[in-house]
Amino acid sequence: MNKQDKNQVIDRLADKLSGNPHFYLTDISNLTVEVSNQLRRKCFEKGVSLEVVKNKLLLKAMERANDGYADLHAILNGSTSIMFSETANVPAKIIKEFRKAHDRPILKAAYVEESIYIGDDQIETLATLKSKEELVGEIIALLQSPAKNVVSALQYGKNTIAGLLKSLEENPVQPKAAAAPQAATEAPAAEASAAAPQGEAEEQPAEGGESAPENKPSAENEAGSEKSE
Repeated sequence: MNKQDKNQVIDRLADKLSGNPHFYLTDISNLTVEVSNQLRRKCFEKGVSLEVVKNKLLLKAMERANDGYADLHAILNGSTSIMFSETANVPAKIIKEFRKAHDRPILKAAYVEESIYIGDDQIETLATLKSKEELVGEIIALLQSPAKNVVSALQYGKNTIAGLLKSLEENPVQPKAAAAPQAATEAPAAEASAAAPQGEAEEQPAEGGESAPENKPSAENEAGSEKSE
């Protein structure tokens, strides 16, 4: 690769570093071509870009991008592949899933939301990070909750958006349960039960008035009967 080709690679990597909010540095060495292709397909399906890079060229790209990658320079040795993703936790989930059947990729480091994670032991932490959509949903739920919850979250997050997001990651807002319709039906039921005795009381005299009178013989009829005897 001549100098011009190297500069083109460096420029391309620098642009991708600046244009992607999250990237993972991994080791996929010792994977067969077939297995490597399986990993690439899985990444493609999840919207993750995977490519093997030369450490020196990536180092120069980081320096050219000048976005605070100094802490990553020390891990640029051995085999290095870079995974670019729009969603913070997707590469970590891919790595976890793929390693159920293989011993690679190994996580060397990750750059997520302007934070740096070093070492393969960070996989679990990265895999549980909330996506942007989840955080937005929780912020909306928080804003719809009582004002004291908003104040509490802001105080816990030191009154910054980044702190608020961290607070939501550690203490997610639980959605309010839908109100049961029981309360709405109790009042009519109670009114109906209260009205029932009154209606019965009004009907009782009517029943007495409607009953047929008994046919008792009169005194005159009894007297006439005795004379005829």
